[in-house]
Amino acid sequence: MDNGRVTEDSRYGDRLAVVTVTYFPGETLERFLDTLEKATDREVRVVVADNASTDGAPEKAAQRENVTLLSLGENLGYGTAANRGIAALDDSYGWVAVVNPDLEWEPGSLDALVEVAQRWPRGGAFGPLIHDQDGTVYPSARLLPSLGRGIGHAVFGKVWPGNPWTREYRQENATPTERTAGWLSGSCQLFRREAFESVNGFDTRYFMYFEDVDLGDRLARKGWLNVYAPSSSVMHIGGHATKQASAKMLAAHHVSAYRYLADRHQGLLWKPVLAVIKAGLKLRLKVATRKES
Repeated sequence: MDNGRVTEDSRYGDRLAVVTVTYFPGETLERFLDTLEKATDREVRVVVADNASTDGAPEKAAQRENVTLLSLGENLGYGTAANRGIAALDDSYGWVAVVNPDLEWEPGSLDALVEVAQRWPRGGAFGPLIHDQDGTVYPSARLLPSLGRGIGHAVFGKVWPGNPWTREYRQENATPTERTAGWLSGSCQLFRREAFESVNGFDTRYFMYFEDVDLGDRLARKGWLNVYAPSSSVMHIGGHATKQASAKMLAAHHVSAYRYLADRHQGLLWKPVLAVIKAGLKLRLKVATRKES
């Protein structure tokens, strides 16, 4: 196992913080904070970066001693809000977990992530094993979506779930062992802050979706590793906020997918290919939206 080596001293301290981005989180936020208390023995600062919720949940959370509410005043999207939350922390915080509020921590899970991170000095991002409420393990450590894998998964993922492109991309059959990955699910990641800042955090052009894929790719290009750490386990409820605007979220997903591929295939030779991809994504969105209605 090659876990790399440290090449320079970090300006950041060893304190731990959690940033959660909220948008009408409801009662899930309280459960998130309750379970976090048993996820680590370390003192942890929580920043709730709120995208203009009006359900009162972020304000209620801020009554806790270790929680700071960062009211953004408008819905800035996931990546931008996460960046703002991390920027609100001083340099003593060298470890930052960015986590969805509709997630429940297993006892000791955050400490387990930190323990893995300390074994990988060139690790930039660390992701736990994520399971659904029924215990099903979510494929949260995946390969990067190359043009071939990306198109195959986009075209056949819904109508032929077992297709080879989706299986390869999602790494569903991979044994849950500690290993490197192309990218990790944005629903729960622990970042070495030095690594996160070295790539300027999330790309703010992504309103929602693919910001985690893009970040994993950029971290790797900078020489950092994305490490899957299944010794840490969390439960993700999923879909709480997005259920309110599923059609809009589907559209955001397709816009982000195109942006990711277009950014990595620039130049005149790629324009015809990208035009076909854009048309295909538009058709896929139309079909998916019709099913939702």
